Amino acid sequence: MRSIQDKALLNNGVEMPWLGLGVWKAKDGNEVIRAVQTAIAAGYRSIDTAAVYNNESGVGAAIRQCGVPREELFIATKLWNSNQGYTQTVQAFHESLQKLRLDYLDLYLIHWPVKETYKETWQAFLDLYEQGKIRAIGVSNFQDYHINELLSFSGIIPAVNQVELHPRLTQKPLLAFCKEKGIQVEAWSPLMRGQFLDHPVLMNLAKLHAKSVAQIILRWNLQNNVIVIPKSVTKQRIIENTGIFDFELSAEELSAIDSLHADHRLGADPNKY
Repeated sequence: MRSIQDKALLNNGVEMPWLGLGVWKAKDGNEVIRAVQTAIAAGYRSIDTAAVYNNESGVGAAIRQCGVPREELFIATKLWNSNQGYTQTVQAFHESLQKLRLDYLDLYLIHWPVKETYKETWQAFLDLYEQGKIRAIGVSNFQDYHINELLSFSGIIPAVNQVELHPRLTQKPLLAFCKEKGIQVEAWSPLMRGQFLDHPVLMNLAKLHAKSVAQIILRWNLQNNVIVIPKSVTKQRIIENTGIFDFELSAEELSAIDSLHADHRLGADPNKY
């Protein structure tokens, strides 16, 4: 990962950028439009949204206005829990596509593992994928046993698993499982929503490399083969987050960050969801 243009190769042959912009909590309209346009101008080509974020329309408007050909962009959105189930999933997918005003998605994710419906939902995903409406399908917040259940009835491995992952929640067992299965891990809240950015270990590494703490954390993710989608609507931070491709952390430095793990979640626990 030496350039913002570098991409991960998913298990179905589709390439996905290592760095993307997350738009959670970005307000629909001008705020999210400006954020997406700023990111694309800075070199980002991957944008991650979700139906529940209520800003797909703004993301779509920014895509149309950005001046970059659609085929050069990687657009992902997620299916919300109340829309799971076969028929509801198909309907919700087309609603998202309509709001984004796109002909296809690059990545579609099941947002959370709703036990009663995620198998039916996955079947809908498989059918939409076979119809060519989605280039890659995956899951979000799934644990190993959730994924094994999907495999037990479909035999089809998700391309991506997007999970909470940061220095306080390193997800090492899940990372190992996904690597074994050929599933690309993607981190949401990789910067811990701004918490712990004043930790001495991280601050010391930032000083040593003449980087920000955020850049150190994002680089740690990349070197663990984890895709990152830091959320920001601030131009300076969006641009700053691109500065993660011109340095490398040593094995000792990676271990120092790993040691900060405390099994600390910012979001819900998928095991209790």
